[in-house]
Amino acid sequence: MSRLGGIESEMSATPEVQQICDKVKLQVEQTTSRTFAVFVAKSFATQVVSGTNYFIKVQVGGEEYAHLKVFQSLPHAGLKLELHSVQTGKAADDPIVYF
Repeated sequence: MSRLGGIESEMSATPEVQQICDKVKLQVEQTTSRTFAVFVAKSFATQVVSGTNYFIKVQVGGEEYAHLKVFQSLPHAGLKLELHSVQTGKAADDPIVYF
């Protein structure tokens, strides 16, 4: 159950979360000045605000991971996606936390 303002527990990535990653991949590459041959969502957590913040753990190659914060607006605003921030240099066992 979503709790307004709080970040939910980490869950395994879904096809919908992978689609979100696919849509923001170019922005992530531009933000980090890197190109990722691998970009696979592994897990995620959400935060309900006036829309949804997705905190996503993405495997970006080998044992390297990145954490993404992506905002999705509400339906009346077009369900637009906006990359808010990226944390690189993460590992598979790094928990997803608010950033």
